[in-house]
Amino acid sequence: MEISSVATSASFVPTAETSEAVISSDFETFLKMLTVQMENQDPLNPTDSTEYAQQLATFSGVEQAVLTNELLSSLMVQMNTSGMAQMADWVGNEARVAAPAYFDGTPITIAPNPAAVSDTVELVVYDEAGEEVQRTALPLSAEPVEWAGTSSDGTPFPDGTYTFNVESFSNGEVILNETADVYARVNEVRSENGESVLILEGNVAVLASDVSALRKG
Repeated sequence: MEISSVATSASFVPTAETSEAVISSDFETFLKMLTVQMENQDPLNPTDSTEYAQQLATFSGVEQAVLTNELLSSLMVQMNTSGMAQMADWVGNEARVAAPAYFDGTPITIAPNPAAVSDTVELVVYDEAGEEVQRTALPLSAEPVEWAGTSSDGTPFPDGTYTFNVESFSNGEVILNETADVYARVNEVRSENGESVLILEGNVAVLASDVSALRKG
């Protein structure tokens, strides 16, 4: 998922004055065109007055549609800004989400969710290039575990972003393979396409709606 930073303060929200000025200008132009149409009609075959009434009604409908659309856009921006303000307290805490996590030498908490019928569960770790760098056995439990970020001989893995998959086996066959939930620190809350986006450690971006838990950092 590619998320780009959006500065909400730079977003343009149409004001009532702006909308009214534009519509007023358009209405004056419409009246001028209607006047010219009336002046240049065939006097022997004048336009039916009901046609003018229909044109006025059509313009009125368009005017109302424009005002309604602008009102809805303004409300959406206000609601999104309000949502981000409510999530301001998330910054500095740790969010639980199925996403890559940044490793800087500090152990990462992983929340596996193995299949209930599995008889063996393994944690598979991938680096930023997608290469498998470690595979270890996990208990048959959904209890969180700590990934120390060290190889079998105790050598620490390099700093970077790692992805954790939980593979559930039954009779030697993989029956479930999914990205594990991790706990990662929230550094920032952004707005993108009307949705609140969290920027985690290592510049990992996730949708706020994908977060399943939150805890103190």
